Amino acid sequence: MSLEFPFLLLFANEYKKVKVRSIFPRVYKIDGKLATLSRDKNVKVYDEKIFRIRNKEYREFKPERSKLAAAIKKGLKFFPFDEKSDVLYLGASSGTTSSHVSDICKDGLVYCVEISSRMMLELLRVARMKDNIIPILADANRPEEYANLIGKVDIIYQDVAQKNQAEILIKNFLAFKPRYAMLAIKARSISSIQRPEKVFREEIEKLKKYFKIIEKINLEPYHKDHLLISMERR
Repeated sequence: MSLEFPFLLLFANEYKKVKVRSIFPRVYKIDGKLATLSRDKNVKVYDEKIFRIRNKEYREFKPERSKLAAAIKKGLKFFPFDEKSDVLYLGASSGTTSSHVSDICKDGLVYCVEISSRMMLELLRVARMKDNIIPILADANRPEEYANLIGKVDIIYQDVAQKNQAEILIKNFLAFKPRYAMLAIKARSISSIQRPEKVFREEIEKLKKYFKIIEKINLEPYHKDHLLISMERR
């Protein structure tokens, strides 16, 4: 249910009335900007703006920096996350989106798999600030190598720049059996020749054996040639 309530915020030494609207659990729109209710006080992960309202902090959730935020901005309706969700995040990179998933799933764990050692250094920095993030240096193609580090998960969220994106998701689904999955398909990582729409269709066909497709969101103009798919296991 969407709730809206007005607040006074201090901007440039002047108070300005802003509307705070609840969109999803712990996800809000504040003064026209997306934000997550921060799980941890005084935490700023990247260049996001911090809103302080009635002893609570909200972190701006930038659609230009996050596929999940872009999907919400584009009208996402299906949102499987709640405060207690345990999430397997494949392709966590430097931890931008996973830091917001940490805010949303405040009582759950966010297992973040990242293959790049350089990105892992950034992710470790975020994990030191947010103790429900579990960083794992591993190849998402090989879930058997990190399966013993991960408990039960409710959701897989995947954002990897590899050619076999659907196959990676399927391997991890078979290993961990979550109820829900969200996949950000990067068409140009799969083929630089085929039209993105054709790539999207082919990847979705691979997934239909294992998942019911719930929603598809094209992420332009925030992320060119990207599609976010929400799914539920069959």
